Amino acid sequence: MTVEFPFPTGSQFVAGEWVPPASGETFPTTDPATGETLAPLARGGAEDVDRAVSAARAALSGKEWGGLSARARGRLLWRLADLLEGDQAERLSRTETLDNGKPIFESRYVDLPSAASVFRYYAGLADKLEGETVPVEGPFFAYTRHEPLGVVGAIVPWNFPLIMAAWKVAPALACGNAVVLKPAETTSLTALLLAAAAAEAGLPKGALNVVTGFGAEAGAALVAHAGVDKLSFTGSTSVGQEILRRSADTLKPVTLELGGKSANIVLADADVESAVRGAFNGIFYGKGEVCAAGSRLFLHRSLHDAFVEKLVDRARKLRPADPLDPKTRLGAIHNADQLEKIEHYVKLGRDQGAQLVAGGRRADVGGRGLFYEATVFDGVDDAMAIAREEIFGPVLSILTFDDVDEAVARANASRYGLAAGVWTRDFPTAYRASAALQAGTVWVNTYNFYDPSAPFGGFKMSGFGRELGQKALHHYTQTKTVWMGLK
Repeated sequence: MTVEFPFPTGSQFVAGEWVPPASGETFPTTDPATGETLAPLARGGAEDVDRAVSAARAALSGKEWGGLSARARGRLLWRLADLLEGDQAERLSRTETLDNGKPIFESRYVDLPSAASVFRYYAGLADKLEGETVPVEGPFFAYTRHEPLGVVGAIVPWNFPLIMAAWKVAPALACGNAVVLKPAETTSLTALLLAAAAAEAGLPKGALNVVTGFGAEAGAALVAHAGVDKLSFTGSTSVGQEILRRSADTLKPVTLELGGKSANIVLADADVESAVRGAFNGIFYGKGEVCAAGSRLFLHRSLHDAFVEKLVDRARKLRPADPLDPKTRLGAIHNADQLEKIEHYVKLGRDQGAQLVAGGRRADVGGRGLFYEATVFDGVDDAMAIAREEIFGPVLSILTFDDVDEAVARANASRYGLAAGVWTRDFPTAYRASAALQAGTVWVNTYNFYDPSAPFGGFKMSGFGRELGQKALHHYTQTKTVWMGLK
């Protein structure tokens, strides 16, 4: 094992204690760069979820958490952020890289600081959930108050395990809820480390619980549990649809942040050097295992040739390498199924007539691990599978257009609507295109930037609800109206 953990491996965090799963079974989590086992994980199921929900419910009714003031909750979240950036930083960063395969550069300098900043942001908002007085007719004093929903079930994916956990746990706790977190079965270690840090920060028992296990077992039990008052899920569209169907039995409110096939549009007047860098980072950052990845690059015909030459040159120089090397910028594909999916779509792209201009093969890094080259297709048609379906890997499709209205219409001709990009020097054009694009986030002359204060979420089949910003607080509270008779 290459990381030491401050908890017994093969256990879950429930009611402030490290406990084995009810089944007594474990399963391995492995390093995708080497294939080596990192640690055994508890194989949680319905009994474990029930125990965690009971612990969360007890925390809500207890004085230590349920009776805590909003400002005190904020101080706890701030203390947790201090621990994430302090004593726990290197262990968290290294574990995230080992578990996911992403470069240590990303884990250390992007993921960890981003997660901490989310906890700080919601620490500051915890005591700012203000109600309103309502000028109703008659001799009454009416006002509203925002109350926690109760037990929040949070299910996070494997591509950004720590960041996605922060996006859900921080606002839920800030609002006074208790959380049962179910991390992806292949990247559960940083969720457990987060729980350990939360306990060290002084978070009361039961306020945050972590149940590890498979989606069909632990995840399904969390969705179906009548004691869960709210679900927040990030992952594939197909799984999101199933969660929404199952949640109807208990009428849980659900937030879904799902897949994407985002369009990155480069207009004729764009700063080419900046746009090349933006298109490159938009698809190859995070190995392309990013919901909002700019996987469809729309280039104006007038700059196509020069742009593609510069972009392809960059892609060919981006070599997969050891994720623990600080110089690495393209790490290991997270799992074997994902690697096979990438290969499947690359073959489809070639078979359907797209021109492979960079990459397109597995990469050899020390004779082991799951690595794939930065891949670029040119001459892509909108009807091709690589232009329509989410690949979730380092594969870029280049499409050509003649005017901005055409580009926007083609960008919108997708079932997804998570994000989009526009590159232009003309402000009115940027404004109109941003308004016309059917996407929850539009980046202009940049791509793939996030901030705790900026809401993020999708249109259409990319889901609904918003993570981050003050908008997220609405998903973790319910509004109560109080009428007080004055006679």
